[in-house]
Amino acid sequence: MANDTPQIDPRDDLVNHLGPMRAFALSLTRNGAEADDLVQEAVMKAWKNIESFQVGTNMQAWLFTILRNTFYSLRRKRSREVSDPDGIAASQLSVKPAHDGRLQLGEFFEAFAKLPVEQREALALVGASGFSYEEAADMCGVAVGTIKSRANRGRARLAELMHTGEEGYADMTDRVTTAIVNSGAQGRLIA
Repeated sequence: MANDTPQIDPRDDLVNHLGPMRAFALSLTRNGAEADDLVQEAVMKAWKNIESFQVGTNMQAWLFTILRNTFYSLRRKRSREVSDPDGIAASQLSVKPAHDGRLQLGEFFEAFAKLPVEQREALALVGASGFSYEEAADMCGVAVGTIKSRANRGRARLAELMHTGEEGYADMTDRVTTAIVNSGAQGRLIA
């Protein structure tokens, strides 16, 4: 007997993943405007190629893979471009944080930006986005051990840069940031 359940168009589900996509894009680009552009580009690619999405599989993982591949494609393209090499224009666009939480978050982003892109990517996927190590490894096209290693090295380096010590970064109020920084997250968000 044929399945009479109507299939939901995956295009209708795209909007539900914009927030997590932006967070992942921000972790890769370290720039809000670039993150927005990256998400827009990834959504356009997903929309255009929606027939390649397999209904019943993890749409967020599919979208994150598109976003990640778009990021690396744009990065390769931009490596041949020259723009603001001294960072003078970029430094004039920044705004100093207004309160302690923003200062802590600023400190986190500064430390996070110093990590290699592979470690940022692993931490964003397993710490901030809540993907399992296996899912993150599949999205990045690497072994599970590689993702675990990247995440652990990234957490260790963040702790070192942020002077957190063994107890973690206890004053962080943002659960996503806490999940990324603390090794106790074990690849999942702390609720």
